[in-house]
Amino acid sequence: MSAPTHFLTLMDLSSEQLHGLLRRAIELKAKQHKRELYQPLKGKVLGMIFEKSSTRTRVSFETGMAQFGGHAIFLSPRDTQLGRGEPVEDSAHVLSRMVDVIMIRTYEHEKIERFAACSQVPVINALTDRFHPCQLLADMQTYLEHRGSIRGRKVAWIGDGNNMCHSYIEAARLFDFHLHIACPEGYEPDPATILGSGAEKHVTIIHDPMEAATNCDLVVTDVWASMGQEEEQARRVEAFTAYQVTEEIMKMAKPDALFMHCLPAHRGEEVASAIIDGPQSVVWDEAENRLHSQKALLELLLV
Repeated sequence: MSAPTHFLTLMDLSSEQLHGLLRRAIELKAKQHKRELYQPLKGKVLGMIFEKSSTRTRVSFETGMAQFGGHAIFLSPRDTQLGRGEPVEDSAHVLSRMVDVIMIRTYEHEKIERFAACSQVPVINALTDRFHPCQLLADMQTYLEHRGSIRGRKVAWIGDGNNMCHSYIEAARLFDFHLHIACPEGYEPDPATILGSGAEKHVTIIHDPMEAATNCDLVVTDVWASMGQEEEQARRVEAFTAYQVTEEIMKMAKPDALFMHCLPAHRGEEVASAIIDGPQSVVWDEAENRLHSQKALLELLLV
Protein backbone atom coordinates (compact mmCIF):
# COMPACT_ATOMS: atom_id res chain seq x y z
CA MET A 1 0.00 0.00 0.00
CA SER A 2 1.44 3.36 -1.02
CA ALA A 3 1.69 6.13 1.58
CA PRO A 4 -1.35 8.45 1.60
CA THR A 5 -1.08 12.11 0.65
CA HIS A 6 -1.70 14.29 3.69
CA PHE A 7 -2.63 17.98 3.82
CA LEU A 8 -1.03 19.27 7.01
CA THR A 9 0.27 22.52 5.51
CA LEU A 10 -0.01 24.19 2.11
CA MET A 11 3.52 22.95 1.41
CA ASP A 12 2.18 19.39 1.12
CA LEU A 13 0.86 20.31 -2.34
CA SER A 14 2.75 21.87 -5.23
CA SER A 15 1.95 25.28 -6.63
CA GLU A 16 0.49 23.59 -9.71
CA GLN A 17 -1.72 21.32 -7.59
CA LEU A 18 -2.97 24.28 -5.55
CA HIS A 19 -3.85 26.34 -8.62
CA GLY A 20 -5.66 23.35 -10.09
CA LEU A 21 -7.50 22.82 -6.82
CA LEU A 22 -8.77 26.42 -6.85
CA ARG A 23 -10.00 26.10 -10.42
CA ARG A 24 -11.77 22.88 -9.48
CA ALA A 25 -13.31 24.52 -6.40
CA ILE A 26 -14.86 27.19 -8.62
CA GLU A 27 -16.24 24.48 -10.91
CA LEU A 28 -17.69 22.56 -7.97
CA LYS A 29 -19.23 25.76 -6.62
CA ALA A 30 -20.96 26.36 -9.95
CA LYS A 31 -22.26 22.77 -9.95
CA GLN A 32 -23.65 23.15 -6.46
CA HIS A 33 -25.30 26.50 -7.20
CA LYS A 34 -27.00 24.85 -10.20
CA ARG A 35 -28.06 21.96 -7.91
CA GLU A 36 -26.27 19.46 -10.15
CA LEU A 37 -25.90 16.05 -8.50
CA TYR A 38 -22.26 14.98 -8.28
CA GLN A 39 -21.36 12.21 -5.84
CA PRO A 40 -17.78 11.01 -6.38
CA LEU A 41 -17.39 9.98 -2.72
CA LYS A 42 -20.40 7.68 -2.46
CA GLY A 43 -19.61 5.08 0.18
CA LYS A 44 -16.66 7.08 1.56
CA VAL A 45 -16.45 8.15 5.20
CA LEU A 46 -14.70 11.20 6.70
CA GLY A 47 -13.70 11.01 10.36
CA MET A 48 -13.76 14.51 11.91
CA ILE A 49 -11.73 14.88 15.11
CA PHE A 50 -12.47 18.14 16.94
CA GLU A 51 -10.41 19.11 19.98
CA LYS A 52 -11.22 22.77 19.23
CA SER A 53 -14.77 23.96 18.65
CA SER A 54 -15.82 25.28 15.26
CA THR A 55 -18.71 26.52 13.15
CA ARG A 56 -17.39 26.89 9.60
CA THR A 57 -15.02 23.91 9.72
CA ARG A 58 -17.56 21.38 10.95
CA VAL A 59 -20.43 22.55 8.75
CA SER A 60 -18.31 22.86 5.60
CA PHE A 61 -16.70 19.42 5.88
CA GLU A 62 -19.89 17.67 6.93
CA THR A 63 -21.94 19.37 4.20
CA GLY A 64 -19.25 18.71 1.61
CA MET A 65 -19.24 14.98 2.32
CA ALA A 66 -23.05 14.87 2.19
CA GLN A 67 -23.11 16.69 -1.16
CA PHE A 68 -20.45 14.30 -2.48
CA GLY A 69 -22.59 11.31 -1.48
CA GLY A 70 -20.36 10.32 1.42
CA HIS A 71 -20.72 10.46 5.19
CA ALA A 72 -18.96 12.33 8.01
CA ILE A 73 -18.55 11.22 11.63
CA PHE A 74 -18.08 13.91 14.29
CA LEU A 75 -15.64 12.88 17.03
CA SER A 76 -14.93 14.99 20.11
CA PRO A 77 -12.65 14.24 23.08
CA ARG A 78 -15.77 13.65 25.19
CA ASP A 79 -16.87 10.85 22.86
CA THR A 80 -13.60 9.06 22.14
CA GLN A 81 -10.61 7.49 23.86
CA LEU A 82 -8.45 10.40 22.68
CA GLY A 83 -10.03 12.39 25.49
CA ARG A 84 -9.09 9.69 28.00
CA GLY A 85 -5.41 9.56 27.20
CA GLU A 86 -5.18 7.00 24.39
CA PRO A 87 -1.92 7.62 22.50
CA VAL A 88 -2.39 9.61 19.30
CA GLU A 89 -0.57 6.89 17.38
CA ASP A 90 -2.98 4.18 18.58
CA SER A 91 -6.02 6.24 17.59
CA ALA A 92 -4.50 6.84 14.16
CA HIS A 93 -3.87 3.13 13.57
CA VAL A 94 -7.44 2.23 14.52
CA LEU A 95 -9.42 5.05 12.89
CA SER A 96 -7.51 4.91 9.61
CA ARG A 97 -8.53 1.24 9.21
CA MET A 98 -12.21 2.24 9.43
CA VAL A 99 -12.61 5.51 7.54
CA ASP A 100 -11.32 6.82 4.20
CA VAL A 101 -10.00 10.22 5.25
CA ILE A 102 -9.51 12.01 8.58
CA MET A 103 -9.82 15.69 9.40
CA ILE A 104 -8.31 17.00 12.65
CA ARG A 105 -8.80 20.34 14.40
CA THR A 106 -6.51 20.49 17.40
CA TYR A 107 -3.99 22.57 19.33
CA GLU A 108 -0.43 21.25 18.94
CA HIS A 109 0.71 20.86 15.34
CA GLU A 110 3.06 18.11 16.49
CA LYS A 111 0.00 16.01 17.42
CA ILE A 112 -1.38 16.01 13.87
CA GLU A 113 2.07 15.14 12.51
CA ARG A 114 2.25 12.14 14.85
CA PHE A 115 -1.26 11.09 13.85
CA ALA A 116 -0.51 11.36 10.12
CA ALA A 117 2.68 9.33 10.50
CA CYS A 118 0.59 6.35 11.66
CA SER A 119 -2.44 6.83 9.42
CA GLN A 120 -3.21 4.62 6.43
CA VAL A 121 -5.51 7.28 4.93
CA PRO A 122 -5.11 10.99 4.12
CA VAL A 123 -5.11 13.36 7.09
CA ILE A 124 -6.30 16.96 6.69
CA ASN A 125 -5.27 19.80 9.00
CA ALA A 126 -8.45 21.70 9.85
CA LEU A 127 -6.46 24.01 12.18
CA THR A 128 -3.57 23.68 14.59
CA ASP A 129 -1.69 26.25 16.63
CA ARG A 130 0.82 26.50 13.76
CA PHE A 131 -1.17 26.43 10.52
CA HIS A 132 -4.66 26.76 9.03
CA PRO A 133 -4.20 25.63 5.40
CA CYS A 134 -7.88 24.94 4.65
CA GLN A 135 -8.73 28.58 5.34
CA LEU A 136 -6.06 29.68 2.89
CA LEU A 137 -7.64 27.57 0.17
CA ALA A 138 -10.88 29.48 0.71
CA ASP A 139 -9.10 32.84 0.82
CA MET A 140 -7.19 32.20 -2.38
CA GLN A 141 -10.34 30.98 -4.13
CA THR A 142 -12.18 34.13 -3.03
CA TYR A 143 -9.47 36.42 -4.35
CA LEU A 144 -9.36 34.53 -7.65
CA GLU A 145 -13.12 34.89 -8.07
CA HIS A 146 -13.16 38.62 -7.33
CA ARG A 147 -9.86 39.88 -8.76
CA GLY A 148 -8.21 37.12 -10.79
CA SER A 149 -4.70 35.82 -10.16
CA ILE A 150 -3.03 36.94 -6.95
CA ARG A 151 0.42 36.44 -8.46
CA GLY A 152 2.54 39.57 -8.06
CA ARG A 153 -0.08 41.26 -5.89
CA LYS A 154 0.55 42.80 -2.49
CA VAL A 155 -1.19 41.43 0.60
CA ALA A 156 -1.17 43.08 4.03
CA TRP A 157 -1.53 40.87 7.08
CA ILE A 158 -2.35 43.08 10.06
CA GLY A 159 -2.36 41.58 13.54
CA ASP A 160 -0.91 38.56 15.30
CA GLY A 161 1.81 36.39 13.75
CA ASN A 162 -0.38 33.36 14.39
CA ASN A 163 -1.38 30.16 12.57
CA MET A 164 -3.26 32.09 9.89
CA CYS A 165 -0.25 34.33 9.38
CA HIS A 166 1.98 31.26 9.03
CA SER A 167 -0.28 29.82 6.34
CA TYR A 168 -0.29 33.18 4.54
CA ILE A 169 3.51 33.02 4.56
CA GLU A 170 3.39 29.65 2.81
CA ALA A 171 0.74 30.94 0.41
CA ALA A 172 2.96 33.90 -0.52
CA ARG A 173 5.62 31.46 -1.65
CA LEU A 174 3.30 29.04 -3.45
CA PHE A 175 1.03 31.63 -5.10
CA ASP A 176 3.87 34.11 -5.69
CA PHE A 177 2.58 37.26 -4.02
CA HIS A 178 4.19 39.82 -1.71
CA LEU A 179 3.15 39.64 1.94
CA HIS A 180 3.63 42.57 4.29
CA ILE A 181 3.08 41.54 7.91
CA ALA A 182 2.27 44.28 10.41
CA CYS A 183 2.37 43.11 14.01
CA PRO A 184 3.45 44.50 17.39
CA GLU A 185 6.95 43.71 18.58
CA GLY A 186 6.97 40.35 20.30
CA TYR A 187 4.08 39.01 18.21
CA GLU A 188 5.96 38.31 14.97
CA PRO A 189 5.50 35.02 13.09
CA ASP A 190 7.97 32.21 13.66
CA PRO A 191 11.10 32.89 11.55
CA ALA A 192 11.42 29.13 10.96
CA THR A 193 8.14 29.18 9.02
CA ILE A 194 9.49 31.83 6.68
CA LEU A 195 12.75 29.96 6.15
CA GLY A 196 11.11 26.53 5.96
CA SER A 197 8.72 27.61 3.22
CA GLY A 198 11.41 29.43 1.25
CA ALA A 199 9.35 32.63 1.45
CA GLU A 200 12.15 35.02 2.44
CA LYS A 201 11.82 37.01 -0.79
CA HIS A 202 8.04 37.13 -0.51
CA VAL A 203 7.66 38.32 3.10
CA THR A 204 8.42 41.63 4.79
CA ILE A 205 7.75 42.21 8.48
CA ILE A 206 6.70 45.77 9.27
CA HIS A 207 5.50 47.14 12.60
CA ASP A 208 3.48 49.99 11.09
CA PRO A 209 0.04 48.86 9.85
CA MET A 210 -0.42 51.99 7.72
CA GLU A 211 2.83 51.28 5.90
CA ALA A 212 1.92 47.62 5.45
CA ALA A 213 -1.43 48.51 3.88
CA THR A 214 -0.03 51.11 1.47
CA ASN A 215 -0.96 50.22 -2.13
CA CYS A 216 -1.92 46.68 -1.22
CA ASP A 217 -4.53 44.60 -3.04
CA LEU A 218 -5.79 42.63 -0.07
CA VAL A 219 -5.97 43.36 3.67
CA VAL A 220 -6.36 40.42 6.04
CA THR A 221 -6.68 40.18 9.81
CA ASP A 222 -7.72 37.76 12.54
CA VAL A 223 -8.72 37.87 16.19
CA TRP A 224 -6.08 39.14 18.61
CA ALA A 225 -6.48 36.23 21.02
CA SER A 226 -7.09 32.79 19.51
CA MET A 227 -8.69 29.82 21.27
CA GLY A 228 -6.45 28.87 24.18
CA GLN A 229 -5.14 32.44 24.62
CA GLU A 230 -8.14 33.86 26.49
CA GLU A 231 -6.06 34.56 29.61
CA GLU A 232 -3.90 36.87 27.48
CA GLN A 233 -6.88 38.89 26.22
CA ALA A 234 -6.30 42.09 28.23
CA ARG A 235 -2.57 42.17 27.49
CA ARG A 236 -3.18 41.52 23.81
CA VAL A 237 -5.84 44.22 23.49
CA GLU A 238 -3.34 46.73 24.85
CA ALA A 239 -0.58 45.53 22.50
CA PHE A 240 -2.79 45.42 19.38
CA THR A 241 -4.89 48.58 19.77
CA ALA A 242 -3.08 50.34 16.91
CA TYR A 243 -3.59 47.30 14.66
CA GLN A 244 -7.34 47.50 14.21
CA VAL A 245 -8.24 47.51 10.52
CA THR A 246 -10.01 50.85 10.21
CA GLU A 247 -11.22 53.07 7.41
CA GLU A 248 -7.94 55.00 7.69
CA ILE A 249 -5.91 51.84 7.11
CA MET A 250 -8.11 50.70 4.19
CA LYS A 251 -7.68 54.13 2.58
CA MET A 252 -3.95 53.40 2.37
CA ALA A 253 -4.70 50.32 0.23
CA LYS A 254 -5.65 50.42 -3.43
CA PRO A 255 -9.20 51.65 -4.11
CA ASP A 256 -10.30 48.16 -5.22
CA ALA A 257 -8.53 46.33 -2.37
CA LEU A 258 -10.46 43.53 -0.69
CA PHE A 259 -10.81 42.81 3.02
CA MET A 260 -10.80 39.28 4.45
CA HIS A 261 -11.21 37.75 7.91
CA CYS A 262 -11.45 34.02 8.62
CA LEU A 263 -14.14 34.60 11.30
CA PRO A 264 -15.40 34.68 13.98
CA ALA A 265 -14.73 38.41 14.18
CA HIS A 266 -14.75 40.85 17.08
CA ARG A 267 -16.04 44.13 15.67
CA GLY A 268 -14.40 47.05 17.41
CA GLU A 269 -11.27 45.04 18.18
CA GLU A 270 -9.26 43.72 15.23
CA VAL A 271 -11.62 45.28 12.65
CA ALA A 272 -14.04 48.20 12.57
CA SER A 273 -17.67 47.38 11.80
CA ALA A 274 -17.59 49.80 8.86
CA ILE A 275 -14.90 47.65 7.22
CA ILE A 276 -16.11 44.09 7.80
CA ASP A 277 -19.67 45.09 6.88
CA GLY A 278 -18.58 47.45 4.10
CA PRO A 279 -18.31 47.14 0.31
CA GLN A 280 -14.66 45.98 0.27
CA SER A 281 -15.34 43.05 2.57
CA VAL A 282 -15.72 39.59 1.03
CA VAL A 283 -15.91 37.66 4.30
CA TRP A 284 -19.19 35.91 3.46
CA ASP A 285 -17.89 34.64 0.11
CA GLU A 286 -14.71 33.65 1.93
CA ALA A 287 -16.70 31.69 4.51
CA GLU A 288 -18.81 29.93 1.87
CA ASN A 289 -15.72 28.99 -0.07
CA ARG A 290 -14.54 26.82 2.81
CA LEU A 291 -17.18 24.37 1.54
CA HIS A 292 -16.17 24.42 -2.11
CA SER A 293 -12.38 24.47 -1.70
CA GLN A 294 -12.50 21.64 0.83
CA LYS A 295 -14.68 19.59 -1.53
CA ALA A 296 -12.00 20.09 -4.18
CA LEU A 297 -9.39 18.99 -1.63
CA LEU A 298 -11.34 15.86 -0.69
CA GLU A 299 -11.76 15.01 -4.37
CA LEU A 300 -8.04 15.49 -4.97
CA LEU A 301 -7.08 13.24 -2.05
CA LEU A 302 -9.66 10.49 -2.59
CA VAL A 303 -10.72 10.20 -6.23
